[in-house]
Amino acid sequence: MASRKTSQRNRDDADKYSVLLPTYNERENLPLIVWLLVKYFGESGYNYEIIVIDDGSPDGTLDVAEQLQKIYGEDKILLRPRAKKLGLGTAYIHGMKHATGNFIIIMDADLSHHPKFIPEFIEKQKEGNYDLVSGTRYQGNGGVYGWDLRRKLISRGANFLTQMLLRPGASDLTGSFRLYKKKVLESLVERCVSKGYVFQMEMIVRARQLNYTIGEVPISFVDRVYGESKLGGNEIVSFVKGLLTLFATT
Repeated sequence: MASRKTSQRNRDDADKYSVLLPTYNERENLPLIVWLLVKYFGESGYNYEIIVIDDGSPDGTLDVAEQLQKIYGEDKILLRPRAKKLGLGTAYIHGMKHATGNFIIIMDADLSHHPKFIPEFIEKQKEGNYDLVSGTRYQGNGGVYGWDLRRKLISRGANFLTQMLLRPGASDLTGSFRLYKKKVLESLVERCVSKGYVFQMEMIVRARQLNYTIGEVPISFVDRVYGESKLGGNEIVSFVKGLLTLFATT
């Protein structure tokens, strides 16, 4: 049995996981999320790198990232900053250019996504050779913690509307905790035109159009402890516009 496990891990060693962490004013959160990533990757034995894409945070997030790089090493923490806020989609494109892994993990840096789920994502992907694995708050023992009623209603409502209009074949469209084959993510990002809150939804819709396979892992989503949520009225209006555009064009 031991030799079987060893051979399995040797096969896995060919895989490398690049975690893309877009940041903006995450100086308090970044040290903990990086520590947790290092912990869970270290325990599971998978090869990884963490790419921090800071968009000119005025709170000194990049200074913190530089200290973390000194602690964990330049081979594990890559800093790929940009001068200003340029949007999530372009952050992923920027990060992918520097990623050396054949798998890409996207997640928030604000501790709402716990790295403990990453080994489950990897196991799920291997189980079905899925093109992408998405964390879901709406299946199994998944859930949301720390949101007020307004936020819960917005999220549930957005997901319900999307399910009704687009039939996407996935239970959580607006989440942003996912594992992609690198080539699949490159293909999807090329085709996506949305920005902001609707971007993640379009990624799933485009994946369905291209017949990519989607696996799901139930996750617990916890509202940020430090900093402010970036979801406001403008994002909600943009989401509705984006949803209607996708409905009309897909």
